[in-house]
Amino acid sequence: MRDELLAAVADPVERAEETTLRPRRLDEFVGQTSLKEHLEIMLGAASRRGQAVDHLLFAGAPGLGKTTLACIVATELDVGLRITSGPALERAGDLAAILTNLDDGDVLFIDEIHRLPRAVEEVLYPAMEDFQLDIVIGKGPSARSIRLDLPRFTLVGATTRSGMITGPLRDRFGFLARLDYYEPDDLVSILQRSSRILGVPLAAEGAVEIGRRARGTPRIANRLLKRVRDYAEMRGDGQIDLATAGAALALFEVDELGLDKVDRAILHALCAMFSGQPVGLGTLAVAVAEEPETVEDVYEPFLLKRGLIQRTPRGRIATASAYAHLGVVAPANTASLFDSEPTPPES
Repeated sequence: MRDELLAAVADPVERAEETTLRPRRLDEFVGQTSLKEHLEIMLGAASRRGQAVDHLLFAGAPGLGKTTLACIVATELDVGLRITSGPALERAGDLAAILTNLDDGDVLFIDEIHRLPRAVEEVLYPAMEDFQLDIVIGKGPSARSIRLDLPRFTLVGATTRSGMITGPLRDRFGFLARLDYYEPDDLVSILQRSSRILGVPLAAEGAVEIGRRARGTPRIANRLLKRVRDYAEMRGDGQIDLATAGAALALFEVDELGLDKVDRAILHALCAMFSGQPVGLGTLAVAVAEEPETVEDVYEPFLLKRGLIQRTPRGRIATASAYAHLGVVAPANTASLFDSEPTPPES
């Protein structure tokens, strides 16, 4: 996905900055008020009992803080943290090696847990439920199974597609939470904290301007802050005020709604290229030269949230707000589509 590609090409200094900007304690974490309260109770109770907290599953769009929360859980409990991802665990032995090296109370974080291979997932079942690991020794008629005891650990899973997690795996988590997009005020608070860490002079008006274009996502807000900082240092006096933030974001092609080049390409395809007719996901992805999964997971959620596109049984359509944002007159034959109730497309 786009955020994974950006992380892969980012230089080491920028990756280090992103790590530095992560809050390390729950009281430093901004937003997700209800989730924070739930975690405070769970982590506090587990600490008082001296036990590992129940397994946790965080779901939500990329950049909302799932990895950060996993790190906070380990820090609050003062235990070790092991980080891996679903695609990295190709064989059951890969997971077994990690599980047998955990210490009592450790946190194991699996990012994109919905992409675990089925054979690996089945190893997790007894490990999560009974803290035991089944290992098969030998092959053929002489093969036998032995069960090893594991230390009591906490599995924290993160997913951007909770619907792809199987029922047996989901049911073994003691707490499931969905992270929502952030309110502009929360993003302003995050930007002000990040600016202090980075040593960037950020005026309140500049923070508001960046925050309202950050698509409700802290990762994007921090990334935009760094780009505006670069602009302010090269073409300004280093101060980020309203005018500087607006000019920098315009240069980097982030418009007033927070839409970037690909977002606008999706809207242009729906409004102009296909003249307002419903468009299937595959066709739309080809039209904007992106992978279907990227369009569906990265771009669509925000466009849907802003009311710029709708999903219908026949495909994606642009709404009247999208035509107004692009300054394009809506074709007459789309009026009936705007009046219809949007429904999820057939899978």
